Amino acid sequence: MRAKKTIFTMISGILCLIVWLATANAAETTPVQVMDDRQQTVTLAAPAQRIISLAPHITELLFAVGAGDRVVGTVSFSDYPAAAADIPRIGSYKQLDMESILALKPDLVVAWSSGNVQAQVERLARLGIPIYYNDPQDFEQLALALERLGTLAGRAAQGREAAEDFRRDLRALAAQYSHRPRVTVFYQIWDRPLMTLNDRHLISRAIEICGGHNLFGDLEALVPRLDREVVLAADPEAILGGGMGEDSPHWIEEWRRWPTLTATARDNLFFIPPSLLQRATPRILEGTRLFCEALEIARDRRPETSE
Repeated sequence: MRAKKTIFTMISGILCLIVWLATANAAETTPVQVMDDRQQTVTLAAPAQRIISLAPHITELLFAVGAGDRVVGTVSFSDYPAAAADIPRIGSYKQLDMESILALKPDLVVAWSSGNVQAQVERLARLGIPIYYNDPQDFEQLALALERLGTLAGRAAQGREAAEDFRRDLRALAAQYSHRPRVTVFYQIWDRPLMTLNDRHLISRAIEICGGHNLFGDLEALVPRLDREVVLAADPEAILGGGMGEDSPHWIEEWRRWPTLTATARDNLFFIPPSLLQRATPRILEGTRLFCEALEIARDRRPETSE
């Protein structure tokens, strides 16, 4: 009797293994289709096995949905998570090495609409390589990118989970800060020339969630260039920004040269690590939280608050 039970158990195990292998194989060969951020349909005969990322934030998104092992090439400065350092480089986001890309035989390239050189990406498309364009302009588009990239990489469940976690944490931030008294903000992304972002940029969504008002949000250019005198005339209550690296707050500190500026007079000069706010990845919520906390400090430093 015991021998028969053992044989039955072995047979059951083998049958379960066969079913699992058949299911896994079907998942790997089922066509997948999504819409990218250009509202173009991207169709693959099967989930991508060899993906090339054309921007650091895209590399991070792919890891966030559990597809880091399928990224066979990426660009310089793709430094998060740590495992991204082991991925072969195929140039920078502004200058791609086309030979290196083709040698890696990708079945999907994920491009950055507003960052990559369009002519180079179009050349890859003409060679028959499927292109997914990523460039989220609001937080819901970022969540959708997690879902869509997960689908394209055969990690649909992980993509949905990452997206729902992102939406949940976003709702919590908005509930805590979005109705707080408005703070006028200048957000600096570059020093020479002095550059900021308009309201179409994803970072402006972070400013809104934190109860801030982007003083230059209505300018036409996505990344406007400004004269310093224009910022001084606008007299922001708070100035926030990054630098050229995670430990480089000197751009913000330079505003101390103008002590009558409201942001300077109240010591509302805040450095936010650029990788936490200037990359469209789930970590942007950590940067947004730091932004919100900075604006709370600015509110507490208002003269009527300290009296």
